[in-house]
Amino acid sequence: MATLNDIGVAAAINILTAFAFLLAFAILRIQPVNDRVYFPKWYLKGLRSSPLANGGAFASKFVNFDWKSYIRFLNWMPAALQMPEPELIDHAGLDSVVYLRIYLLGLKIFIPIAILAFTVMIPVNWTNNTLEHSGLTYSDVDKLSISNIPIGSNRFWTHLVMAYAFTFWTCYVLKREYEIVAAMRLHFLASEQRRPDQFTVLVRNVPPDPHESVTELVQHFFLVNHPDHYLSHRVVYNANKLSELVNERKKIQNWLDFYQNKYQRNPSKRPSIKTGFLGLWGNRVDAIDFYTSKAERLSRDISSEREEVANNPKSIMPAAFVSFKTRWGAAVCAQTQQSRNPTVWLTEWAPEPRDVYWENLAIPFVHLTIRRLIVAVSFFFLTFFFMIPIAIVQSLANIESIEKAFPFLRPIIEVKFIKSLIQGFLPGIALKIFLMFLPTILMIMSKLEGFISLSSLERRSASRYYIFQFVNVFLGSIITGTAFQQLNNFIHQSTNQIPRTIGVSIPMKATFFITFIMVDGWAGVAGEILRLKPLIIYHLKNFFLVKTEKDREEAMDPGTIGFNTGEPQIQLYVLLGLVYAVVTPILLPFMIVFFGFAYVVYRHQIINVYNQEYESAAAFWPDVHVRIVVALIVSQLLLMGLLSTKGASQSTPLLITLPVLTICFHRFCKGRYEPAFVRYPLQEAMMKDTLERAKEANLNLKGFLQNAYIHPVFKSADDNGSDSDNDITMGEWEQEPTLVATKRTSKRFTPLPSKDGGSLLPSDEVNDERSKP
Repeated sequence: MATLNDIGVAAAINILTAFAFLLAFAILRIQPVNDRVYFPKWYLKGLRSSPLANGGAFASKFVNFDWKSYIRFLNWMPAALQMPEPELIDHAGLDSVVYLRIYLLGLKIFIPIAILAFTVMIPVNWTNNTLEHSGLTYSDVDKLSISNIPIGSNRFWTHLVMAYAFTFWTCYVLKREYEIVAAMRLHFLASEQRRPDQFTVLVRNVPPDPHESVTELVQHFFLVNHPDHYLSHRVVYNANKLSELVNERKKIQNWLDFYQNKYQRNPSKRPSIKTGFLGLWGNRVDAIDFYTSKAERLSRDISSEREEVANNPKSIMPAAFVSFKTRWGAAVCAQTQQSRNPTVWLTEWAPEPRDVYWENLAIPFVHLTIRRLIVAVSFFFLTFFFMIPIAIVQSLANIESIEKAFPFLRPIIEVKFIKSLIQGFLPGIALKIFLMFLPTILMIMSKLEGFISLSSLERRSASRYYIFQFVNVFLGSIITGTAFQQLNNFIHQSTNQIPRTIGVSIPMKATFFITFIMVDGWAGVAGEILRLKPLIIYHLKNFFLVKTEKDREEAMDPGTIGFNTGEPQIQLYVLLGLVYAVVTPILLPFMIVFFGFAYVVYRHQIINVYNQEYESAAAFWPDVHVRIVVALIVSQLLLMGLLSTKGASQSTPLLITLPVLTICFHRFCKGRYEPAFVRYPLQEAMMKDTLERAKEANLNLKGFLQNAYIHPVFKSADDNGSDSDNDITMGEWEQEPTLVATKRTSKRFTPLPSKDGGSLLPSDEVNDERSKP
């Protein structure tokens, strides 16, 4: 069993590791040659110039010789806290600022809880001798936990009262934060500059019509049903193959640039390569000629594919981005049912242009349900079978298993320092390694589900990552035995026995979670600010590939906050904090250090490094809120199960009340604040439209929206494509929307609505309808 000394050793190791990362960061960030790695955001905004361009000695362009700057190696911390929140919103966007508030939320919840727990809970637990007289093996940490309270003791009422106090405080902080973030979102939407997505709706599942094309169907439908607000539209093309060709050509161009740069540095020898697999075998050819011919062939393929996309009606998907003259008109369309048939003409707010995930727009809408069912089943098996390698590694990462597997290491392992290192460091690092590849797998699964925006992809991936960590990291680490034994136990146990089974094991795993927080949290966050991988990649690209300033800008790779991995990590720590606040409060200080340290580090990164790919105006906050509420309910149920094994069954009726109250609190918050995140009030839309008309009476909105929702492959000017893309990008915007006679001759003179469209009227009656007051 781990002792407080073992935890102290583990803490010292992780503190030294984090300090080493911070020291390395402090030295690397002030070197002129690394300036673009540690301050890329300012370069992208055009507010910072490279120190390498300044005059002075040659060596000073690469190495900082100002010794005073090395003394002030921690001055980035106060600097990261100086920018006010409103200025930070203008600088980085609301998404980034609200993401930081999740760390502040953790501090707001757990600092008061920790103070109360250490004032009340620790003395209550510590001043018992239950474990000393039990004859069981225990650790110093167990003496600070609920395990040290004798069965049937009246002291359990203290834990019950504290459970109520922690729940009420957590709910109060959650409500207050939900209210603040909702107000921030509405203020941001009201004050932000004009954006294309404010006027644009994505319509999907356009019903087929044998007489009209998709673009004609869309135009007729919205001219009839939104005659005063419809502006124009852009149909969605299946350009996935074209996108693959463009990406392939970009890779080939990078190799061509590499060998051209190599030849320029050594003109006496032309570079050559083998044409076989990975360049390991095959005929040896001139590298520059080889990649030049491949680039030219891909350019021809791109031109041909562009022609195919532009001229083949099958390339047009039954979907379109429809733009309106006002925000009010777009809000009405996005938030109402368009047809008597609720499965066609489906509308939703268009994502921000940067947020669109174009590949999934080419997926037929009818395929989405099947895809999501397949992915859900796959995720279930991934979650379950991943427990097997985790259980194996966790079983090996302890003293007894290692000595059993490698008996010749026993003399070394029994050394006090080595033993403390294994018990306090190895389990956490082993679990961290296994979780490294999981975010990539989950993101691929989210893409297969067909979500059409990067923000929705990240939110779905984050949700699955949290579920995975809850099952494998939390439950999987608490419950002993193999994955199959665990599943068998759960299947054959009654429902009311599950909280008891898990609750009994919780106090025994406190040491593991403390080391996990230190490894994954403390050292992990310090490693994030070091940016070792981007540093290496930047210098490799800068040396081998960069020719122009644009190339150098692309090589910087500022990255993003990584919501799909960062938010589930925070939520796991919140879960651990709420579960162990009553059971083993000694865990709370380690978590508070993580929240405080991570807040400073990520604030620095958001100010200087990360360049967010999209802006969703904090649309993710309802997910953050509901996961904390779920964690609160889980902690209450597990405490109920634990107390039922301690002879405190009389407290069960009082504990049952807590989940009920928490669910009622969640329903209140959902009804009061969530609408601000899923719907756009018509009142707000009208106010913004009115102000805009007063300030810019002659605004050319059509010109502003014209190129907003063009597929990126049609915007690229360096792939030597044909002019056919002009037909794609301009054809739907050349004329003002006017009433066009329908081509459906079979229904031309009937007043009945279209069978397919739901409400398309014949042209004669359209004019009659439009002429009515």
